[in-house]
Amino acid sequence: MQIVEYNNNNVCSYGTLSSVEFLPLPSVVTVGSYDGVHKGHRTILARLVAVAESRHLRSVVVTFEPHPRRVLNKVVSGPSGLLTTLDEKIDLLAVACVDLLFVVRFTADFAARSSDDFIRNVLVRLLGAQSIIVGYDHAFGRDRSGGCHTLETLGRELDFDVEVVDEVRIGNEHFSSTRIRTLLESGKIEEANEFLGSPYLITGTVAHGDKRGRDIGFPTVNLALSDPNKLLPRAGVYLAQTVVNGEPFMAMMNIGVRPTVSTEGIKTVEAHIIGYSGTLYGRIIRFSILRFIRDEKKFTNLEELKIQLEKDKKTVEMYC
Repeated sequence: MQIVEYNNNNVCSYGTLSSVEFLPLPSVVTVGSYDGVHKGHRTILARLVAVAESRHLRSVVVTFEPHPRRVLNKVVSGPSGLLTTLDEKIDLLAVACVDLLFVVRFTADFAARSSDDFIRNVLVRLLGAQSIIVGYDHAFGRDRSGGCHTLETLGRELDFDVEVVDEVRIGNEHFSSTRIRTLLESGKIEEANEFLGSPYLITGTVAHGDKRGRDIGFPTVNLALSDPNKLLPRAGVYLAQTVVNGEPFMAMMNIGVRPTVSTEGIKTVEAHIIGYSGTLYGRIIRFSILRFIRDEKKFTNLEELKIQLEKDKKTVEMYC
């Protein structure tokens, strides 16, 4: 999958400011934040790739970084953290076999552009859109004016077709990123994963901690999150999985304020990787969160905590 950034009307190499030669190849395009790359998104992506292959066109996903809600300071009801960081999103989109990821650097100036301007000058002129595929509730551009009606009207003028993908439901339940965030904040990780279509991801750099876990026989990696806006599930202990040097490991992950050893009240992420010995400081590591084990609890002392961790480990090993 090729990745480029659209920044101040220039197309740049991903992660750099160096411009790249970019041609408006005939393409099938979809547009959206794609936060979570959940099952609803994946239905659209599957259709995007299928249409592109059948018509011998390039498949293109246009997404925004940072999330428009952060730039616009939009107030939403319920939890609002990110389900996926940009790097997590990139990896999930790569699995979908998309040809090009077009990352729009979202700014206040960009937000002021009309949907008409965006469709004409970015989707059609720059990307070469011959077909645009969107979800049933899609809208973009200033004041979210770029809905399906706008696309269809401009499609007749600019000679591209529009396909609207129907809503995806699990059972009779409405499907949305907001619903997934609510499940995560309730600790319902397995239900959230069902909506996502794959395990929820947490990515960060291994940082130095206070090493208390090592003292009681449960050394942990302490994660500095790759994006501070990442949504963390409800505080508690989770079964997780990670890969170190190409080898998979199960882990006990604690998300919370560590009330037994800290009074700061700062939510942290740390994990004991079962069966791994070695240092990982400074490395970026990603965990897939699989199951909620128990709520976070304050223990009287470290010995009491150790006893509970032994029980947690046995619980985790039941699923290994």
